[in-house]
Amino acid sequence: MDFSFTKEQERLRQEVRDFLETKVRDGEFQVKSNGWVESHSQKFSKDMSRRGWIGMTWPKEYGGHDRSYIDRAIVMEEMLTYQAPIGFHFLADRQVGPAIIHFGNDEQKKTYLPKIINADISIAIGLSEPNAGSDLVSVKTTAVEQGDFYVINGQKVWTTGGHRVDYIWLLVRTDLNAPKHKALSEFIVDMKTPGITVRPIINMAGVHSFNEIFFEDVKVPKENLVGPKNRGFYQLMAQVDYERAGLERLMQNYPLFKNLVEYVKKEKRNGNPLSKDPFIRNKLAELEVEYQVGRLFCYQVAWTLSQGRIPNYEAALCKAFCTQFEQRLSDAATSVLGLYGQLMPGSKYAPMDGDAADSYLWSVSYTIQGGTLEVLKNIVATRGLGLPVAKS
Repeated sequence: MDFSFTKEQERLRQEVRDFLETKVRDGEFQVKSNGWVESHSQKFSKDMSRRGWIGMTWPKEYGGHDRSYIDRAIVMEEMLTYQAPIGFHFLADRQVGPAIIHFGNDEQKKTYLPKIINADISIAIGLSEPNAGSDLVSVKTTAVEQGDFYVINGQKVWTTGGHRVDYIWLLVRTDLNAPKHKALSEFIVDMKTPGITVRPIINMAGVHSFNEIFFEDVKVPKENLVGPKNRGFYQLMAQVDYERAGLERLMQNYPLFKNLVEYVKKEKRNGNPLSKDPFIRNKLAELEVEYQVGRLFCYQVAWTLSQGRIPNYEAALCKAFCTQFEQRLSDAATSVLGLYGQLMPGSKYAPMDGDAADSYLWSVSYTIQGGTLEVLKNIVATRGLGLPVAKS
Protein backbone atom coordinates (compact mmCIF):
# COMPACT_ATOMS: atom_id res chain seq x y z
CA MET A 1 0.00 0.00 0.00
CA ASP A 2 1.35 3.41 -1.02
CA PHE A 3 0.81 5.93 1.78
CA SER A 4 1.47 8.98 -0.39
CA PHE A 5 -0.93 10.88 -2.64
CA THR A 6 -0.08 11.96 -6.18
CA LYS A 7 0.04 15.63 -7.13
CA GLU A 8 -3.18 15.12 -9.07
CA GLN A 9 -4.86 13.69 -5.97
CA GLU A 10 -3.67 16.60 -3.84
CA ARG A 11 -5.13 18.98 -6.43
CA LEU A 12 -8.40 17.05 -6.28
CA ARG A 13 -8.47 17.38 -2.49
CA GLN A 14 -7.90 21.13 -2.70
CA GLU A 15 -10.56 21.48 -5.38
CA VAL A 16 -13.11 19.72 -3.18
CA ARG A 17 -12.07 21.76 -0.14
CA ASP A 18 -12.42 25.05 -2.04
CA PHE A 19 -15.84 23.95 -3.30
CA LEU A 20 -17.00 23.19 0.24
CA GLU A 21 -15.60 26.39 1.71
CA THR A 22 -17.61 28.35 -0.84
CA LYS A 23 -20.78 26.42 -0.03
CA VAL A 24 -20.37 27.02 3.72
CA ARG A 25 -19.55 30.68 3.19
CA ASP A 26 -22.67 31.08 1.04
CA GLY A 27 -24.78 29.55 3.81
CA GLU A 28 -25.82 26.48 1.83
CA PHE A 29 -25.18 24.22 4.83
CA GLN A 30 -23.65 24.25 8.32
CA VAL A 31 -20.80 22.08 9.55
CA LYS A 32 -22.22 19.84 12.30
CA SER A 33 -21.82 16.25 13.42
CA ASN A 34 -24.12 13.77 11.65
CA GLY A 35 -25.00 16.52 9.18
CA TRP A 36 -24.43 14.36 6.13
CA VAL A 37 -26.98 11.83 7.41
CA GLU A 38 -29.61 14.41 8.33
CA SER A 39 -29.25 16.45 5.14
CA HIS A 40 -30.79 15.63 1.77
CA SER A 41 -30.07 18.21 -0.93
CA GLN A 42 -30.61 17.29 -4.55
CA LYS A 43 -29.19 20.69 -5.53
CA PHE A 44 -25.92 19.94 -3.73
CA SER A 45 -25.76 16.45 -5.25
CA LYS A 46 -26.25 17.89 -8.73
CA ASP A 47 -23.39 20.31 -8.09
CA MET A 48 -21.23 17.30 -7.21
CA SER A 49 -22.43 15.46 -10.32
CA ARG A 50 -21.40 18.32 -12.58
CA ARG A 51 -17.89 18.06 -11.13
CA GLY A 52 -17.69 14.32 -11.73
CA TRP A 53 -17.85 13.36 -8.05
CA ILE A 54 -20.70 10.84 -8.30
CA GLY A 55 -20.02 7.47 -9.90
CA MET A 56 -16.32 8.25 -9.76
CA THR A 57 -15.14 4.63 -9.86
CA TRP A 58 -17.78 3.36 -12.29
CA PRO A 59 -16.88 2.38 -15.87
CA LYS A 60 -17.24 5.12 -18.48
CA GLU A 61 -19.50 2.90 -20.56
CA TYR A 62 -22.16 3.40 -17.89
CA GLY A 63 -21.58 7.13 -17.51
CA GLY A 64 -18.97 6.80 -14.77
CA HIS A 65 -15.53 8.35 -14.61
CA ASP A 66 -13.18 5.34 -14.25
CA ARG A 67 -11.29 6.96 -11.38
CA SER A 68 -9.64 5.09 -8.54
CA TYR A 69 -11.21 4.25 -5.19
CA ILE A 70 -8.49 6.38 -3.60
CA ASP A 71 -9.79 9.39 -5.56
CA ARG A 72 -13.30 8.68 -4.32
CA ALA A 73 -12.03 8.32 -0.75
CA ILE A 74 -10.36 11.73 -0.99
CA VAL A 75 -13.62 13.35 -2.09
CA MET A 76 -15.53 11.55 0.65
CA GLU A 77 -13.01 12.52 3.32
CA GLU A 78 -13.43 16.19 2.52
CA MET A 79 -17.23 15.90 2.29
CA LEU A 80 -17.33 14.25 5.72
CA THR A 81 -14.90 16.72 7.25
CA TYR A 82 -17.48 19.40 6.43
CA GLN A 83 -20.48 17.05 6.90
CA ALA A 84 -21.78 18.18 3.52
CA PRO A 85 -25.41 17.38 2.58
CA ILE A 86 -24.67 14.33 0.41
CA GLY A 87 -27.61 12.23 1.59
CA PHE A 88 -29.60 12.52 -1.66
CA HIS A 89 -27.20 10.44 -3.73
CA PHE A 90 -24.95 8.77 -1.17
CA LEU A 91 -26.48 5.30 -0.79
CA ALA A 92 -27.05 4.95 -4.52
CA ASP A 93 -23.48 5.98 -5.25
CA ARG A 94 -21.89 3.83 -2.56
CA GLN A 95 -23.93 0.68 -2.80
CA VAL A 96 -26.77 0.46 -5.31
CA GLY A 97 -24.84 1.58 -8.38
CA PRO A 98 -22.02 -0.95 -7.91
CA ALA A 99 -24.63 -3.68 -7.33
CA ILE A 100 -26.40 -2.82 -10.59
CA ILE A 101 -23.05 -2.77 -12.42
CA HIS A 102 -22.17 -6.24 -11.12
CA PHE A 103 -25.57 -7.96 -11.15
CA GLY A 104 -28.00 -5.89 -13.22
CA ASN A 105 -28.89 -6.51 -16.86
CA ASP A 106 -28.15 -4.07 -19.68
CA GLU A 107 -31.56 -2.44 -19.51
CA GLN A 108 -31.25 -1.82 -15.76
CA LYS A 109 -27.80 -0.32 -16.25
CA LYS A 110 -29.10 2.01 -18.96
CA THR A 111 -32.14 2.97 -16.89
CA TYR A 112 -30.70 3.63 -13.43
CA LEU A 113 -26.96 4.33 -13.60
CA PRO A 114 -27.14 7.62 -15.56
CA LYS A 115 -29.92 8.84 -13.25
CA ILE A 116 -27.81 8.08 -10.18
CA ILE A 117 -24.76 9.81 -11.64
CA ASN A 118 -26.81 12.88 -12.61
CA ALA A 119 -28.48 12.99 -9.17
CA ASP A 120 -31.89 12.62 -10.78
CA ILE A 121 -33.03 9.89 -8.39
CA SER A 122 -32.48 8.99 -4.75
CA ILE A 123 -32.48 5.37 -3.50
CA ALA A 124 -32.88 3.86 -0.02
CA ILE A 125 -31.73 0.42 1.15
CA GLY A 126 -34.42 -1.97 2.41
CA LEU A 127 -32.71 -4.86 4.17
CA SER A 128 -33.48 -5.01 7.91
CA GLU A 129 -36.80 -6.21 9.31
CA PRO A 130 -38.18 -6.42 12.88
CA ASN A 131 -36.81 -9.96 13.25
CA ALA A 132 -34.03 -9.89 10.67
CA GLY A 133 -31.20 -7.46 11.23
CA SER A 134 -27.85 -9.13 11.74
CA ASP A 135 -29.40 -12.36 10.46
CA LEU A 136 -30.60 -11.07 7.09
CA VAL A 137 -31.34 -14.54 5.71
CA SER A 138 -34.34 -14.55 8.06
CA VAL A 139 -36.22 -11.80 6.19
CA LYS A 140 -39.95 -12.47 5.99
CA THR A 141 -40.97 -9.98 3.28
CA THR A 142 -42.11 -12.04 0.30
CA ALA A 143 -42.31 -11.55 -3.45
CA VAL A 144 -44.68 -13.96 -5.22
CA GLU A 145 -44.83 -14.29 -9.02
CA GLN A 146 -48.17 -13.37 -10.57
CA GLY A 147 -48.11 -13.04 -14.35
CA ASP A 148 -45.77 -10.22 -15.38
CA PHE A 149 -45.34 -9.02 -11.79
CA TYR A 150 -44.05 -9.96 -8.38
CA VAL A 151 -46.44 -9.13 -5.55
CA ILE A 152 -44.56 -7.97 -2.45
CA ASN A 153 -45.86 -8.16 1.12
CA GLY A 154 -43.98 -7.45 4.33
CA GLN A 155 -42.18 -4.82 6.37
CA LYS A 156 -38.76 -3.18 6.44
CA VAL A 157 -37.34 -1.17 9.34
CA TRP A 158 -34.47 1.26 10.03
CA THR A 159 -34.67 2.42 6.42
CA THR A 160 -32.52 5.55 6.26
CA GLY A 161 -34.12 8.28 4.16
CA GLY A 162 -37.04 6.09 3.16
CA HIS A 163 -39.45 9.01 3.55
CA ARG A 164 -37.82 11.10 0.81
CA VAL A 165 -36.44 8.76 -1.86
CA ASP A 166 -37.64 7.76 -5.31
CA TYR A 167 -36.72 4.07 -5.14
CA ILE A 168 -35.87 1.41 -2.60
CA TRP A 169 -33.40 -1.46 -3.05
CA LEU A 170 -35.23 -4.41 -1.54
CA LEU A 171 -34.16 -7.82 -0.22
CA VAL A 172 -37.12 -10.24 -0.21
CA ARG A 173 -37.94 -13.94 0.01
CA THR A 174 -38.91 -15.44 -3.35
CA ASP A 175 -38.97 -19.13 -2.38
CA LEU A 176 -40.78 -20.25 0.77
CA ASN A 177 -39.49 -23.83 0.59
CA ALA A 178 -35.79 -23.50 -0.22
CA PRO A 179 -33.03 -23.11 2.40
CA LYS A 180 -32.85 -19.53 3.66
CA HIS A 181 -29.71 -18.49 1.81
CA LYS A 182 -31.06 -19.92 -1.46
CA ALA A 183 -34.46 -18.22 -1.24
CA LEU A 184 -33.71 -14.49 -1.42
CA SER A 185 -33.80 -12.03 -4.31
CA GLU A 186 -33.15 -8.33 -4.82
CA PHE A 187 -35.48 -5.81 -6.45
CA ILE A 188 -35.46 -2.12 -7.17
CA VAL A 189 -38.91 -0.72 -6.38
CA ASP A 190 -40.48 2.61 -7.26
CA MET A 191 -41.64 4.23 -3.99
CA LYS A 192 -44.72 5.65 -5.75
CA THR A 193 -46.05 2.14 -6.33
CA PRO A 194 -49.49 1.66 -4.70
CA GLY A 195 -49.44 -0.31 -1.44
CA ILE A 196 -46.30 1.23 0.09
CA THR A 197 -46.67 3.00 3.45
CA VAL A 198 -43.81 4.85 5.17
CA ARG A 199 -43.87 5.59 8.90
CA PRO A 200 -41.22 7.67 10.67
CA ILE A 201 -38.89 6.45 13.41
CA ILE A 202 -37.57 9.33 15.51
CA ASN A 203 -34.18 8.52 17.00
CA MET A 204 -32.96 9.46 20.49
CA ALA A 205 -31.53 12.72 19.16
CA GLY A 206 -35.01 13.70 17.99
CA VAL A 207 -34.14 13.33 14.31
CA HIS A 208 -36.29 11.69 11.64
CA SER A 209 -33.72 9.72 9.66
CA PHE A 210 -35.01 6.14 10.00
CA ASN A 211 -38.32 4.71 8.85
CA GLU A 212 -40.37 1.56 8.83
CA ILE A 213 -41.87 0.73 5.46
CA PHE A 214 -44.86 -1.53 4.86
CA PHE A 215 -45.60 -3.35 1.61
CA GLU A 216 -49.16 -4.52 1.03
CA ASP A 217 -49.81 -6.30 -2.29
CA VAL A 218 -47.23 -4.12 -4.02
CA LYS A 219 -47.05 -5.11 -7.71
CA VAL A 220 -43.52 -4.82 -9.09
CA PRO A 221 -42.71 -5.60 -12.74
CA LYS A 222 -40.55 -8.68 -13.25
CA GLU A 223 -37.93 -6.57 -15.00
CA ASN A 224 -37.20 -4.93 -11.61
CA LEU A 225 -35.64 -8.16 -10.34
CA VAL A 226 -31.88 -7.54 -10.14
CA GLY A 227 -29.78 -10.62 -10.85
CA PRO A 228 -31.06 -14.20 -10.99
CA LYS A 229 -34.01 -15.18 -8.83
CA ASN A 230 -33.02 -16.66 -5.44
CA ARG A 231 -29.41 -15.43 -5.72
CA GLY A 232 -29.96 -12.33 -3.59
CA PHE A 233 -28.03 -13.58 -0.57
CA TYR A 234 -24.88 -14.18 -2.59
CA GLN A 235 -25.21 -10.80 -4.28
CA LEU A 236 -25.73 -9.12 -0.93
CA MET A 237 -22.55 -10.58 0.55
CA ALA A 238 -20.55 -8.71 -2.09
CA GLN A 239 -22.48 -5.47 -1.46
CA VAL A 240 -22.13 -5.17 2.31
CA ASP A 241 -18.37 -4.70 2.07
CA TYR A 242 -19.03 -1.40 0.29
CA GLU A 243 -21.40 -0.43 3.10
CA ARG A 244 -19.06 -1.23 5.96
CA ALA A 245 -15.73 0.27 5.07
CA GLY A 246 -16.12 3.87 3.94
CA LEU A 247 -14.83 6.91 5.77
CA GLU A 248 -18.41 7.61 6.87
CA ARG A 249 -17.84 4.89 9.48
CA LEU A 250 -15.02 6.97 10.96
CA MET A 251 -16.16 10.56 10.49
CA GLN A 252 -19.88 10.75 11.23
CA ASN A 253 -19.19 12.98 14.25
CA TYR A 254 -15.81 14.34 13.14
CA PRO A 255 -16.74 18.03 13.67
CA LEU A 256 -17.13 17.21 17.37
CA PHE A 257 -13.46 16.18 17.53
CA LYS A 258 -12.25 19.37 15.86
CA ASN A 259 -14.50 21.55 18.02
CA LEU A 260 -13.48 19.77 21.22
CA VAL A 261 -9.78 20.38 20.54
CA GLU A 262 -10.45 24.07 19.89
CA TYR A 263 -12.66 24.29 22.98
CA VAL A 264 -10.00 23.03 25.40
CA LYS A 265 -7.46 25.41 23.89
CA LYS A 266 -9.65 28.40 24.75
CA GLU A 267 -11.51 27.49 27.94
CA LYS A 268 -10.40 27.43 31.57
CA ARG A 269 -11.62 25.51 34.61
CA ASN A 270 -10.88 26.79 38.11
CA GLY A 271 -8.58 29.35 36.53
CA ASN A 272 -6.46 26.76 34.71
CA PRO A 273 -6.48 26.14 30.93
CA LEU A 274 -8.25 22.91 30.03
CA SER A 275 -5.47 22.24 27.54
CA LYS A 276 -3.05 21.71 30.45
CA ASP A 277 -5.22 19.17 32.26
CA PRO A 278 -3.40 15.78 32.08
CA PHE A 279 -6.66 13.83 31.89
CA ILE A 280 -7.93 15.89 28.96
CA ARG A 281 -4.61 15.87 27.14
CA ASN A 282 -4.43 12.09 27.45
CA LYS A 283 -8.00 11.68 26.19
CA LEU A 284 -7.46 13.85 23.14
CA ALA A 285 -4.10 12.28 22.30
CA GLU A 286 -5.64 8.80 22.46
CA LEU A 287 -8.44 9.91 20.17
CA GLU A 288 -6.01 11.37 17.65
CA VAL A 289 -4.05 8.10 17.56
CA GLU A 290 -7.26 6.13 17.03
CA TYR A 291 -8.49 8.51 14.35
CA GLN A 292 -5.27 8.24 12.36
CA VAL A 293 -5.33 4.43 12.62
CA GLY A 294 -8.96 4.36 11.48
CA ARG A 295 -8.15 6.65 8.58
CA LEU A 296 -5.44 4.25 7.43
CA PHE A 297 -7.86 1.33 7.68
CA CYS A 298 -10.31 3.18 5.42
CA TYR A 299 -7.68 4.04 2.85
CA GLN A 300 -6.40 0.46 2.96
CA VAL A 301 -9.87 -0.73 1.96
CA ALA A 302 -9.99 1.85 -0.86
CA TRP A 303 -6.56 0.67 -2.03
CA THR A 304 -7.68 -2.98 -1.90
CA LEU A 305 -10.70 -2.15 -4.08
CA SER A 306 -8.42 -0.30 -6.49
CA GLN A 307 -6.45 -3.55 -6.88
CA GLY A 308 -9.62 -5.32 -8.02
CA ARG A 309 -9.99 -7.31 -4.79
CA ILE A 310 -12.96 -7.53 -2.43
CA PRO A 311 -12.00 -6.32 1.08
CA ASN A 312 -14.10 -8.80 3.01
CA TYR A 313 -12.60 -9.15 6.47
CA GLU A 314 -10.73 -5.86 5.99
CA ALA A 315 -14.05 -4.05 5.64
CA ALA A 316 -15.37 -5.71 8.80
CA LEU A 317 -12.20 -4.81 10.69
CA CYS A 318 -12.42 -1.23 9.47
CA LYS A 319 -16.01 -0.71 10.57
CA ALA A 320 -15.50 -2.46 13.91
CA PHE A 321 -12.58 -0.18 14.80
CA CYS A 322 -13.90 3.07 13.36
CA THR A 323 -17.39 3.00 14.85
CA GLN A 324 -15.94 2.29 18.29
CA PHE A 325 -13.71 5.35 17.83
CA GLU A 326 -16.81 7.44 17.09
CA GLN A 327 -18.44 6.19 20.28
CA ARG A 328 -15.33 6.84 22.36
CA LEU A 329 -15.15 10.35 20.91
CA SER A 330 -18.72 11.09 22.01
CA ASP A 331 -18.03 9.63 25.45
CA ALA A 332 -14.80 11.63 25.82
CA ALA A 333 -16.53 14.87 24.82
CA THR A 334 -19.26 14.49 27.43
CA SER A 335 -16.63 13.58 30.05
CA VAL A 336 -14.50 16.64 29.29
CA LEU A 337 -17.47 19.00 29.26
CA GLY A 338 -19.05 17.59 32.42
CA LEU A 339 -22.68 18.46 33.10
CA TYR A 340 -22.63 21.06 30.34
CA GLY A 341 -21.97 18.26 27.89
CA GLN A 342 -25.52 17.01 28.45
CA LEU A 343 -27.11 20.18 27.10
CA MET A 344 -28.78 19.74 23.73
CA PRO A 345 -28.54 22.00 20.67
CA GLY A 346 -30.51 25.19 21.16
CA SER A 347 -29.53 25.77 24.79
CA LYS A 348 -27.66 29.03 25.25
CA TYR A 349 -25.45 27.34 27.87
CA ALA A 350 -24.48 24.37 25.69
CA PRO A 351 -20.80 24.28 24.69
CA MET A 352 -20.29 23.82 20.95
CA ASP A 353 -24.05 24.29 20.44
CA GLY A 354 -24.84 20.96 22.10
CA ASP A 355 -22.81 18.89 19.66
CA ALA A 356 -21.51 16.60 22.43
CA ALA A 357 -24.94 15.56 23.71
CA ASP A 358 -26.37 15.28 20.21
CA SER A 359 -23.47 13.13 19.06
CA TYR A 360 -23.66 10.96 22.18
CA LEU A 361 -27.29 10.12 21.42
CA TRP A 362 -26.49 9.34 17.80
CA SER A 363 -23.47 7.22 18.70
CA VAL A 364 -25.44 4.33 20.19
CA SER A 365 -26.37 3.22 16.67
CA TYR A 366 -22.88 3.48 15.19
CA THR A 367 -21.86 -0.07 16.14
CA ILE A 368 -25.23 -1.51 15.08
CA GLN A 369 -26.04 -0.09 11.65
CA GLY A 370 -24.42 -1.82 8.69
CA GLY A 371 -23.46 -4.86 10.77
CA THR A 372 -23.23 -5.17 14.54
CA LEU A 373 -19.88 -5.14 16.31
CA GLU A 374 -20.32 -8.78 17.34
CA VAL A 375 -20.97 -9.90 13.75
CA LEU A 376 -17.97 -7.94 12.50
CA LYS A 377 -15.65 -9.45 15.10
CA ASN A 378 -16.78 -12.92 14.08
CA ILE A 379 -15.95 -12.10 10.44
CA VAL A 380 -12.48 -10.92 11.45
CA ALA A 381 -11.99 -14.05 13.57
CA THR A 382 -13.12 -16.57 10.96
CA ARG A 383 -12.21 -15.01 7.60
CA GLY A 384 -9.29 -12.91 8.80
CA LEU A 385 -7.63 -15.15 11.38
CA GLY A 386 -8.89 -18.52 10.15
CA LEU A 387 -10.48 -19.43 13.49
CA PRO A 388 -13.27 -22.02 13.53
CA VAL A 389 -16.88 -20.90 13.43
CA ALA A 390 -18.24 -20.67 16.98
CA LYS A 391 -21.04 -23.09 17.83
CA SER A 392 -24.06 -21.56 19.56
